[in-house]
Amino acid sequence: MVLRPFYILCIFFTLGIPAQELPPIQNYTPIEYAAGNQNWSITQSIDKNIYIANNGGLLEFNGAVWKLYQSPNGTPLKSVKIINDRVYTGSYMEFGYWIKDDFGVLIYNSISSKIEQPLIEDEHFWNISEFKNWVLFQSLDRIYIYNTINDSFDILDAKTTRAAVLEVGNKIYFQKIGEGIFTIENGKSVLVSDNDIFKTDIIIGAFSIENRILFVTEQSKFYFLDKTALTRWSISADVALSNVEAYSALRLNDGSFVLGSISNGVYHLDNEGTILNHINQEKGLNNNTVLSIFQDVDQNLWLGLDNGLSVVNLDSPFDEYIDHNGVLGVVYTAVLFNDILYLGTNQGLFYKRKDEDVDFLLIDGTQGQVWLLKIINGTLFCGHHKGTYVVENGKAKQISDLPGTWDIHTIESNSNLLLQGNYKGLSILEKTNGQWRFRNKVEGFNSSSRFFEFIDAEHILVNHDYKGIFDLKIDTGYNEIIEVTQKESKGTGSSLLKYDDEVIYTTINGVFTFITEQQDFSKDSILTSKFFDIDESIIGILKPTNNSEKIWGFTNDNIICVSPGILSDVPQRLKIPIPNFFRRSMGILGFESIVHLKDEVYLIGIANGYVTLDLNKVKQKEYQISINSISKEFYDAPNINIKLEEFKEFKSSENNLKFLFNVPEFDKYTEVEYQYRLEDVYKEWSIWSTNSEVSFKNLPYGTHTFEVRAKVGNNLSKNTTSYEFMIAKPWYLSYLAIFCYLVISTLLVIFIHKLYKGYYKKQQNQLLNESKKRLKRKKLKNQKRIVQIKNTQLQELIESKNRELAISTMSIIKKNEFLNSIKEQLKGSSVDSQVKSVIRTIDRNINNVDDWKFFENAFNNADKDFLKKVKNVHPELSANDLRLCAYLRLNLSSKEIAPLLNISVRSVEVKRYRLRKKMNLSREVGLTEYIMDL
Repeated sequence: MVLRPFYILCIFFTLGIPAQELPPIQNYTPIEYAAGNQNWSITQSIDKNIYIANNGGLLEFNGAVWKLYQSPNGTPLKSVKIINDRVYTGSYMEFGYWIKDDFGVLIYNSISSKIEQPLIEDEHFWNISEFKNWVLFQSLDRIYIYNTINDSFDILDAKTTRAAVLEVGNKIYFQKIGEGIFTIENGKSVLVSDNDIFKTDIIIGAFSIENRILFVTEQSKFYFLDKTALTRWSISADVALSNVEAYSALRLNDGSFVLGSISNGVYHLDNEGTILNHINQEKGLNNNTVLSIFQDVDQNLWLGLDNGLSVVNLDSPFDEYIDHNGVLGVVYTAVLFNDILYLGTNQGLFYKRKDEDVDFLLIDGTQGQVWLLKIINGTLFCGHHKGTYVVENGKAKQISDLPGTWDIHTIESNSNLLLQGNYKGLSILEKTNGQWRFRNKVEGFNSSSRFFEFIDAEHILVNHDYKGIFDLKIDTGYNEIIEVTQKESKGTGSSLLKYDDEVIYTTINGVFTFITEQQDFSKDSILTSKFFDIDESIIGILKPTNNSEKIWGFTNDNIICVSPGILSDVPQRLKIPIPNFFRRSMGILGFESIVHLKDEVYLIGIANGYVTLDLNKVKQKEYQISINSISKEFYDAPNINIKLEEFKEFKSSENNLKFLFNVPEFDKYTEVEYQYRLEDVYKEWSIWSTNSEVSFKNLPYGTHTFEVRAKVGNNLSKNTTSYEFMIAKPWYLSYLAIFCYLVISTLLVIFIHKLYKGYYKKQQNQLLNESKKRLKRKKLKNQKRIVQIKNTQLQELIESKNRELAISTMSIIKKNEFLNSIKEQLKGSSVDSQVKSVIRTIDRNINNVDDWKFFENAFNNADKDFLKKVKNVHPELSANDLRLCAYLRLNLSSKEIAPLLNISVRSVEVKRYRLRKKMNLSREVGLTEYIMDL
């Protein structure tokens, strides 16, 4: 019973942990960085790159690209430490350092191989520390002290179960289990304290506070060492840490402490020992086992986990409350009232005390869509899909069942009345006997009234996104609308609000101010320029906060806050950059929510919780971009890195280049975009992109300058880095090649000239030959004509000879017939000697050899060589046979042949028969036809 007050006090401290909103957390899984699960140690280089001792090797992260270097012996790296330009690492039976070559690639150099004394079997090097000119490599058995000046070693035996070299002030401390805490003096170990705590409890951290050393044990307990006395530091976090087994500890730059636990994430304590935040896997970490802790130069807290990495942006102006269980839904509105934070979501109205580390609770009866939370004269009103509620002490009382309360405004002329905008018009709330109740619906207007403002006591402006602006005149009793004037819409995406005592109407086309004298809206060029830049414009509606002292708008890349000018009447603008994912997480377009909580802290509703923005933490930072890798790309071979920071001439075939560049920025809500150009090829800058690499294919020959710059949020990097290089002319465009081309061209011209000359000569010869052929053909034709003429003449001559032969033959026949006739007449008369003499004379004339000779000559002239041919074919023929053949050749009949031979016709037939025999003619062959064909 005595302990009960103590436990009550513990519960009080636990509930008072203000850890609801957490700094932004970025998680990196082993899949993302493509290495092992466990990350044992973290460090940062001068150029802000992060190096991590990982199970898979040495991880390098420049904010854009992860790169893994395999450990020298293929074993997990257990420790890493950057000292100057060297990256020292320790692993299984090996320690050494990495240094970048001219190509920007880390090259490993072993130190442990230089030690003459052999390492202890299965020795792992868990810790690396720097002290003046020495680097200390610690295993569970020894501390190896490496002198960087002369490469010498000192070795101290330091058997422990958790390697931790503790640098405090100007001294190095370490623990020997069972012996106590030691320091190093003149290369020797010197006992500092042998207190039982130091003998039994494992020390994981030591820090200097007010000339005292604060030690942290594995049991998450804190002890001050003052000379040799050890005293416990009792803090409010002792109860919460009572069952926490710590593995790592770090004191941050602001004096606060961070403890990494074995099984429950990380604890952040202020310098008084009060827990500021407790972050575990349930609240956003990758894993609950924190193996290593590191704070970078931008105050980001890096957590090396048993499975992955987490980065906590401690210095971010944003804090997050993420509903991982999906209970809240989309946050549409919020308010901080009497130290209770209320959230209006699509699931209902939720609440919890601001500083309690508990879940939000749903107020009974408010299930459904909440549109409005508004404090009016000390009363919290809730505008709900079902109507209007008054909220007090975690309870909600419905005072109006008119559905869909969009907004509520006070009526200046009557403090006991409030004007509501609903789904179906306007309505009045009235305060009677200190209680608010629904009085009446305002008749005469039934359009949805999400945005409305008073112009004066009798005129109300109501905005409808599609229909435009309605100017309503209301009666003095606020019972009905007596006149409705509709003004033309100036665009969709509209909203209506009051800013600096003026009614502001906003659409996608700009910002318009109501001019009372004109009773109409006129474009406000100043406010329009604040929310609608050339490069970007607000998306959604404008939201007022702080009693209309500030108005807010959202673009894809920025939150824009406009407030009245301090030294002039010109409004001042603040642009807060946001990543693209944040704008997408804000829920439905046109229902953006931002509300004021306290001081300069604002709450922005998102789809799974909310984000708070502290304007006091919004800072301007300078960033520097660098080119970290250049490589030659090939289609059929691996890329080849080239040296950085030197002018390089590439072969014409090496005209595919890849550039990697980065800005080392690790804030979740800070987006880095890059822009590049290649002079002489692309004169204009490329569009902004988050891609941190670019490849150029088939670059033309000549000198080129690659330039790249970055935009971090709204700020350009302070430098534009460049790289100048040259692509050589291809061999076919070299001077020698051009000379060869000239020689070849000249020879080709000569050759072509000769070809043409030969061609034309050939053509000329061909024409001449054709002319000669034509002449020859003409000559042949003429000769043929002459031959034809001669043949004709010969034919005519033959015909003439034939006629002569025929005439002579007929003459002989006639003569012989005549003589035979005379002969026959003479024979018929008396025959005397004279008559006989005459008959003999006739016979002689009939058989006259001269007649045959004459006939033979005429026949040979008409049918040359016929008789010779017959004689050659039939040499056995006699002269009379030949004579008969000649007569048959002339196609003479037997009757006509008889007078010529002076024989009878019968005798002629006999001769014909004998001639056939001599010629051996068959019966089928006619004698005359045969002779004619010879």
